[in-house]
Amino acid sequence: MSVWQEKKAWRDHVAAVSALPHDYEVVYRELQKYLFKVGPIAWNAQVSLLDDILALFEDGAAAKQDVLAVTGPDVAAFADRLIEASEAATFAKYYR
Repeated sequence: MSVWQEKKAWRDHVAAVSALPHDYEVVYRELQKYLFKVGPIAWNAQVSLLDDILALFEDGAAAKQDVLAVTGPDVAAFADRLIEASEAATFAKYYR
């Protein structure tokens, strides 16, 4: 994928996040910040994880579920489980 295609894909992703209901968007943005700090080091791994979260949130929003019904009450634990499942090298492991 070229740089231009990657940029377009990222812009499309950001637009899809903005189209989420407000509570989903707020939780997504907090998850994104968290993943950028402790998540996968490789950009492709981070984007893949964020795409998975977006798809999960779009499904939850379409089903009219509360965002915490999708993530569970502990959003940080939800993020940690996603990071562990990705098995990618992470910033958290790097800094340890």
